[in-house]
Amino acid sequence: MVDTDLKYMKLALAEAGKGAGRTSPNPAVGALIVKEDRILSRGYHRRAGQPHAEVEALEKIGRSCPGATLYVTLEPCNHYGKTPPCTESILKARIARVVVGAMDPNPGVRGGGCRFLAENGLEVRSGVLEKACRLLNEDFFTFITTGRPFVIAKSAQTLDGFTATSLKDSRWVTNEKSRRFVHRLRDRVDAIMVGVGTIVADNPSLTARLKNRKGKNPLRVVLDTHLRTPVDARIINDEFPEKTLLVVGEKVAREKLDQIRERGIPVLLCPTKDGRLELQNLMDKLGRMAIMSLLVEGGSLVLGSMIREGLVDKFHVFKAPKILGGNDGIPMASGPGVKYMRDCTTLENVEFRRFGEDMLVTGYPVYFRGDRQ
Repeated sequence: MVDTDLKYMKLALAEAGKGAGRTSPNPAVGALIVKEDRILSRGYHRRAGQPHAEVEALEKIGRSCPGATLYVTLEPCNHYGKTPPCTESILKARIARVVVGAMDPNPGVRGGGCRFLAENGLEVRSGVLEKACRLLNEDFFTFITTGRPFVIAKSAQTLDGFTATSLKDSRWVTNEKSRRFVHRLRDRVDAIMVGVGTIVADNPSLTARLKNRKGKNPLRVVLDTHLRTPVDARIINDEFPEKTLLVVGEKVAREKLDQIRERGIPVLLCPTKDGRLELQNLMDKLGRMAIMSLLVEGGSLVLGSMIREGLVDKFHVFKAPKILGGNDGIPMASGPGVKYMRDCTTLENVEFRRFGEDMLVTGYPVYFRGDRQ
């Protein structure tokens, strides 16, 4: 029984992956309906407002499959939202058994769906491939429990730790295979965040350009305390300026704000401290805008501040086989660091991946706070 459950949950995870990056602010969920070791139907959640995975799978077989087992990567909902509760559809279909990957992380509803089904006579098993099911929706789990986006920091650097030369030249640190991976990252997140220095230096488009299909362009969030973004910047003059959000200080001159807003560019006012935007406050604001995942691409001042304030949830650090050979380049993070090696932010659950000659290091930060004894 256990091996069978694992086999079908893996297939349900594959279904869920089809919706990854497209369901925000909902999770990506996959479902399978199985009877007598035969798959009757498959389904996945495609977009917020569309049928949940369980319902899509049920609809494909006429919503009735007495005695079957439902495999679903996340606990079925038991409340009304944009769609009715999935638990009601499961009961009406006369499903006999439900196998769940991960429980719903929402403190207000956690366990409610499984409990409701069990109370109505269904056999319920949870926690099957739970780690993989949680990993698929790590952004959703963070967003629903903290109200803030899941923040991914990306850095591409030389072996000696520089992201650009003293002339701010960063094209290209990594190879084409690594850059393709970054574009796939952009395609999966709700927003990309950079500092205005990156806009001034590189004039990037910050879009998702995929090789074999059209990418989903995320919201481009620019930290621009004093509103220095050039009016001829690509992010203002391309075909979707509404996908740009300039985050500015509350004391920016009204005339500057009006000039930008006249171009159809959204502007978000944010409090400042010591001349810099308050990033904790900004993360709360982005969360209230239903931005579930945020990719931080630079620059070094922005990333340094995000690390010091403990706001990064995951790191993707590329190392290219290049050596700048001096100490005048631009580092991954700028600003004051810790005084002792023992106080460094460390990464756990670290993974390594090769992209040609480049190496990608991925991990989750453990932040040290306070004085060690």
